[in-house]
Amino acid sequence: MVRIGLMMLRTQPIHELSIDAVAGQAGISRGLLFHYFPSKRDYYVAVISAAGRRLLRVTKPDESLPPPEQLRQMLLAFVAFVTRRRDAYISFVRGAAGGDNYVVEVYAETRTGLTDRVLDVIGSPHANTAERMTVHAWFAYVEDLAIEWSGLPEEDRPTTDEELVDHAIAALEALRKL
Repeated sequence: MVRIGLMMLRTQPIHELSIDAVAGQAGISRGLLFHYFPSKRDYYVAVISAAGRRLLRVTKPDESLPPPEQLRQMLLAFVAFVTRRRDAYISFVRGAAGGDNYVVEVYAETRTGLTDRVLDVIGSPHANTAERMTVHAWFAYVEDLAIEWSGLPEEDRPTTDEELVDHAIAALEALRKL
């Protein structure tokens, strides 16, 4: 059932998922779905949690690559993820901004996982608070760039995904020098 919700997230934001449509696609009754998920919110939280885990999984770089290439690979995967699932990703971000405590927690855990991964790749797994905050804030910048860039028609995008990632990496290098 969660897998069905994840598939549906490709084309619609979480708040528009129909429990009836999910149950229908799963070949079960609405009541059986609520046997596993006591409320619509519980189902949505399960789907959002799975989406966060998927994002972390698809952005995991190949550790056999040199660190700069790992960071590049991770960011290219992130941009591709946001581009493919833009509406759902925006729903995830806005759901966190909307204050649903569990969505906020899932979003924070996902962002922390991404931040930790960047810190590992750049050789600062035990970063001090200031460096951790800088990388965390930089990732918010990268996220916003990816959302805005992916929302443009391809012919109107001012850069390629590769150039966008190069820009993001240069921004990180500049921030780390401050």
